Amino acid sequence: MKTLFLKYKSVIKFILLFLGTYLVLIFLYSLYLDYGKSEVYYPDFITHLVAKQTTAVIESFGYNASMQAFVPGASMGLYIDDVFLAQVVEGCNAVSVIILFVAFVVSFSEKFKKTALFIFAGIALIYAVNILRVALLTIALYHYPEHTDFLHQIVFPAIIYGMVFLLWLFWVKNVTVKKRNNE
Repeated sequence: MKTLFLKYKSVIKFILLFLGTYLVLIFLYSLYLDYGKSEVYYPDFITHLVAKQTTAVIESFGYNASMQAFVPGASMGLYIDDVFLAQVVEGCNAVSVIILFVAFVVSFSEKFKKTALFIFAGIALIYAVNILRVALLTIALYHYPEHTDFLHQIVFPAIIYGMVFLLWLFWVKNVTVKKRNNE
């Protein structure tokens, strides 16, 4: 058993770090969702902020955009020219994707400073791309409502998950190449 453990030590370390980080962050996020409700920032601060920033991006593209609380669905409604187009729900705020990203990077971590800098840069990039993604989805739904399912279920998830995958590849390649060169 000991030889098996030693043989797969790096795999076990990866799994424990990934699961440990993921579970801690998901627990903290669920506490935030349970206790972070606000009447001012409906339905929660982060989702509200994503909707607000998305509206600003849509307006920067020259559209007459607005947002308002969508109470039945605990979300924010996005509008162009007073036409309801999309709901920004908790799942659209990219926090769960960020948690997956962080857990993966931590599980392949090397030096604290390098890991922390990559995590902060990755979070900022994921968040910014998510705002742009939701804005572009809303604009696309305005112009092509007949393609709602394809845009919402395939194209726009592929953007955020594809970018996270590329960040992971960059991190693993960067860490393993440096590690091999140091050995």
